[in-house]
Amino acid sequence: LAHPDRPPSPVNVTVTQLKANSATVSWDVPEGDMVIGYAILQQRQDGQMQRFIREVNTTNRACVLWDLAEDADYIIQVQSIGLYGESQASKRVHFRTLKETDRLPSNSSNQGDITMEGLDKDRQLQTGEIIIIVAVLLMWAAVIALFCRQYDIIKDNDSNNNNKEKTKPSSEHSTPERPSGGLLRSK
Repeated sequence: LAHPDRPPSPVNVTVTQLKANSATVSWDVPEGDMVIGYAILQQRQDGQMQRFIREVNTTNRACVLWDLAEDADYIIQVQSIGLYGESQASKRVHFRTLKETDRLPSNSSNQGDITMEGLDKDRQLQTGEIIIIVAVLLMWAAVIALFCRQYDIIKDNDSNNNNKEKTKPSSEHSTPERPSGGLLRSK
């Protein structure tokens, strides 16, 4: 029995882009229901590994599964996440990863390969992160250089002021001599 405020289970769950260590799972969500994310239960059939992937604030209807074992059987189930909870799990989908030797030839081009697009996006993200890090480091270096420059200007001004004070007549800065030869005492 499904709770009336929970979204319905995903339908048409399929596994595509099978490789030795990755696969793509995709699904559909019935129209008109407020879905804010998904949850995927990935389990090896031999029971050695289970993974739970949960994504919210997304409209994605596909997920690339990484780090899969070569030539292994898996079971996938997908749940929709709504504002008031999660749906029942979808029907179980079984799939088997390829052997490493079953890879596609390197000269073949897969224009619509989701896993390759995902790799390109990761590379762009890493490049973008590096650019941001370098920009921040350059700005910090500029701030430190400006601080050192200002510090040198202040230090130079202080040393110039001290030199001017040293050139003044010494009588202004010395204590007057007392005829008694000691400290003045009040009566």
